[in-house]
Amino acid sequence: MSRSPRSNRLIDTDRLADALYGLGWATVKKLPEGVAVRLGRQIADIAWKRRGKGVRRLESNLARVVPDASSQRLAELSRAGMRSYMRYWMESFRLPAWSEERVKAGFTPQDIHYLTDGLASGRGVVLALPHMGNYDLAGVWATTKLDIPFTTVAERLKPETLYDRFVAYREGLGMEVLPHTGGAAFGTLARRLRAGGLVCLVADRDLSASGIEVKFFGETTKMPAGPAILALQTGAMLLPVTLWYDDSPILRGRVHPEIEVPETGTRGEKAAVMTQQLADAFASGIADHPQDWHMLQRLWLADLEPRDETGSTETGPTA
Repeated sequence: MSRSPRSNRLIDTDRLADALYGLGWATVKKLPEGVAVRLGRQIADIAWKRRGKGVRRLESNLARVVPDASSQRLAELSRAGMRSYMRYWMESFRLPAWSEERVKAGFTPQDIHYLTDGLASGRGVVLALPHMGNYDLAGVWATTKLDIPFTTVAERLKPETLYDRFVAYREGLGMEVLPHTGGAAFGTLARRLRAGGLVCLVADRDLSASGIEVKFFGETTKMPAGPAILALQTGAMLLPVTLWYDDSPILRGRVHPEIEVPETGTRGEKAAVMTQQLADAFASGIADHPQDWHMLQRLWLADLEPRDETGSTETGPTA
């Protein structure tokens, strides 16, 4: 049976995406840092001026974060947001070539004692992050500066070869990476936490049908139940983390205080309360640094389209 034209286009797009990412990893990491920074800004500005789907969605999302912003202010924020987003990619392409000293100096988090004290107590720790700054850099900093291994989960990307690139890249930085799909991931994460380990999860966008509804900047969305459920089942600490850039080459961040388990309620009710508190912590960091929130996809329920025949909605980075 021959493939439909639409199937052929999807295959061609997948191959192109894989080729482009492969080119990025192969070439950008060889550039001098200053050249890579300028190149990232140029690409970001071109994408912003084209006002493709991702840029328009970013601007729409930022309108919720900064509801009083004028159209000019939103345009400024979306341009800064695209520059921040491309900085993430340029840094990520180059991370495997960074020296140990460069990694250690590349991130300065506030209140890291919440993490280190939690692990020292023997409890596992779940770090939950939004799509802010560069969580790959924060992760390799933890494995390098703090000498703390951790486990994370990666969204399955298309094509599979692209997903394999991401997994190999992150494992090369010292992370244990599990696929997002499949029930085995949750069990592995729980075992790591019960052994006193560290789990890091990007948790501001639900990719399943089991997310928990929260109020986020005054509107309803869903966020993953995983961080709260893992903390409830294993006794691990749940710590929100927010990340941002300033005008320096250094990534900034903050580890927020522990989200504690409510004393009363069913497990579902407790998870809902904890996930709302997680959303509130994310919102506080995003409100302070909106240009560093890289949400180029639909997020709020009011914006989501019905799932297509493959069961998916709009996903993946797109400008």
